[in-house]
Amino acid sequence: MARVIHVFRQPDRFVAGTVGEPGDRTFYLQASEDTRTVSVTIEKQQVQVLAERLGSLLEEISERFGAEVPEEVPEELIDNDPLDVPVEEEFRVGTMGLGWDAESKAVVIELLAITEGEVDEAVVLDDTEEGPDAVRVFLEPAVARAFAARADRVVNAGRKPCPLCGEPLDPAGHICPRQNGYRRNAELTGTDTTTDLDED
Repeated sequence: MARVIHVFRQPDRFVAGTVGEPGDRTFYLQASEDTRTVSVTIEKQQVQVLAERLGSLLEEISERFGAEVPEEVPEELIDNDPLDVPVEEEFRVGTMGLGWDAESKAVVIELLAITEGEVDEAVVLDDTEEGPDAVRVFLEPAVARAFAARADRVVNAGRKPCPLCGEPLDPAGHICPRQNGYRRNAELTGTDTTTDLDED
């Protein structure tokens, strides 16, 4: 069966978001254009890596290609709204690709479905008929900067780390190895377990 590649050349929206409570969140990337919306499930660490690599890519294209990349996210591009509902998983992300399309002057993000075997790197950012399904999104540099900033906020909006061991704190606390197995309460540490994003 031929692979399906969902291409968003001028997305109305491309964001990271979550469903569920801190400590039990499912992470999604969601692309929308006109009446079409595609959501894919992704691991928290993948979102973090994508945001970091995107930041590095934006610096590189600014230096090498003279692309206009804002240092800060333009106010009109800040998006704190929840994911569009219903959130229906198209696939779970396995491999990710990043690139720069000089012709359209856009950052290209490709998300490939997880597979049992290894993914041939030749299928990333390629239209070959063989390979995993994919979502390919083209973003102007300013929009890419806004995506990375929101992705960072979403990742960091979960459970706060224990100041002693660094493990995530549940509202009821956790068994802290630095306290010889005693339960450490989130309330006693003064840690704020609330989040500032609606979807978290």
